[in-house]
Amino acid sequence: MLAVWQLIDTIIAYYSFAVVLSVALIWLVQLKVVNTSNQFIYMLGNFLFRITEPLLKRIRLVVPTIGGIDLSPFILLLALFFVRSLIQNNFMY
Repeated sequence: MLAVWQLIDTIIAYYSFAVVLSVALIWLVQLKVVNTSNQFIYMLGNFLFRITEPLLKRIRLVVPTIGGIDLSPFILLLALFFVRSLIQNNFMY
């Protein structure tokens, strides 16, 4: 059973990394540091959007943008870290 909890913990860790990478890529595209006409950047952005947007969209329905700042990635990361902490403290040790 420990292996299952470790697998879930690893998936959450990778998903958290994907959320951070997605936000960073969005900022880089908006600041025109990278260009989406590059095929690799476009594919990476599309992949990250497809895996992160379902959860982010649900959070955006509840939490509106404040001053033009989207807080949904921050809230999602907090929730992921909370779940990961619960798993590590209650099931893995």
